[in-house]
Amino acid sequence: MKRVIKVTTVIIFLLCMLPVKQLSAQIHDKHRLIVLTDIEADPDDSQTMVRLLLYSNVIDIEGLIATTSTHQRTRVAPETIHKLIDAYDKVQPNLLKHQPGFPEADALHALVRQGIPLYGMEAVGEGHDSEGSEWIIQMLEKDDERPLWISVWGGPNTLAQALWRIRETRSSREADRLIAKLRVYTISDQDDSGPWMRREFPDLFYIVSVGGGYGGATWSAIRNRIEGIDNTSISNEWITKNIQQGHGPLGAQYPDVAYGMEGDTPSWLSLIPTGLNPFWDNHPDYGSWGGRYELYQPVPPEVTGNQRMGRNPAEPETRPIWTNADDTYTPRIPGYIGRAIRPDTVEFTGNHVTLWRWRDDFQNDFAARMDWCVMSYEEANHPPVAVVNGPEQFTVKSGETFKLDADGTYDPDGDALSYWWFQYPEAGTYNSIINFRLAENLYNVHTIIAPEVDSPQTVHFILKVTDKGTPALSRYKRVIITIEP
Repeated sequence: MKRVIKVTTVIIFLLCMLPVKQLSAQIHDKHRLIVLTDIEADPDDSQTMVRLLLYSNVIDIEGLIATTSTHQRTRVAPETIHKLIDAYDKVQPNLLKHQPGFPEADALHALVRQGIPLYGMEAVGEGHDSEGSEWIIQMLEKDDERPLWISVWGGPNTLAQALWRIRETRSSREADRLIAKLRVYTISDQDDSGPWMRREFPDLFYIVSVGGGYGGATWSAIRNRIEGIDNTSISNEWITKNIQQGHGPLGAQYPDVAYGMEGDTPSWLSLIPTGLNPFWDNHPDYGSWGGRYELYQPVPPEVTGNQRMGRNPAEPETRPIWTNADDTYTPRIPGYIGRAIRPDTVEFTGNHVTLWRWRDDFQNDFAARMDWCVMSYEEANHPPVAVVNGPEQFTVKSGETFKLDADGTYDPDGDALSYWWFQYPEAGTYNSIINFRLAENLYNVHTIIAPEVDSPQTVHFILKVTDKGTPALSRYKRVIITIEP
């Protein structure tokens, strides 16, 4: 007993010796999230909610708010959120066999709120506070230094009302402080309160694809059929086999696709800690599972009829926002003999590429978590742990040789691993491709020579580690190198 007390005392002492910021980072290593959903307007909200519940141990969900949208203007449906949480309750004990931290269903039920069943700006202004808008303010005022992500699957007018109320009742300094904590990602503009917020709150961090119909939005790449690649992981057959059937009561609640699969998922997909996104709160331009976005003032394309978002003409943007960005990407495919992977013969460019380039990875990850609902730890697959043996940010001079080393990477199930190091030119300021000189699928690459530059430039290298389990799971590390003249 004395030994236990002594060891405990030492641990407490060591924790107390840690810098406050370091200790805070250890405690608060998850992203905070509030969801606004027009659930029941389209089956895809329920699909996305099923997926989100499976990641509730790695994201701090702080609110699930039922709202309206252009597709559901006079109704909110919190009862459907509760129904899905009830299904989650039946698999939560088995999920805990695979990873800790899955919350009790009662805790999630307690987070369900609703907005006013009115469309867009009809629900913004005096007399339009709701339990949803008041909850957003309460979570913003919570003693938590982390940003608060608002993931909007339908109309955002409940958030607009919260911002209106903050501006009416707080000092300018306090309002600015609260608004600075917000990170908003809306699935296009599904009512007229989105453009209003961007105009009225010019410092509000906002990710959205504006104008041009849903088809041009980055988020739509989660469900688009892409010519020239294998689209199996978004097929109805794949969904039935890996999600809906034989995976317990939560999978059974995943509805068939009606208009498109999980159009809302990209609004929070990058909050999953994969190794791609440690800078996501401030750098959507670095790219992650939910796509890549750049900060500029877009010009909405001219559209008519049912292409208009929210049945309203696209309004000109009044300031820069985070919006569509383009990647150029050549997939890697298995090599039959010789090197295990090789570049495909096709190259893709566009904003959709920034998201679908990761699609098989996040679909496999979803399928694995569905397995966790019904399988033992020994039967299921779990993601590898990617390790960079060395600093993840460092500086070199032009002409210097540096290395990338993933020694120490491992798989918790003991599966064999495949490695792929690649440069992500769009994420850095140096856009030319740097020659590795060695095979890109080695766990360590030792002979990279920093190119000649006239001014300091950043280069992003991504390590992708994939296990050979079923389904194959991937994790990443990002190494950011500054090259000086």
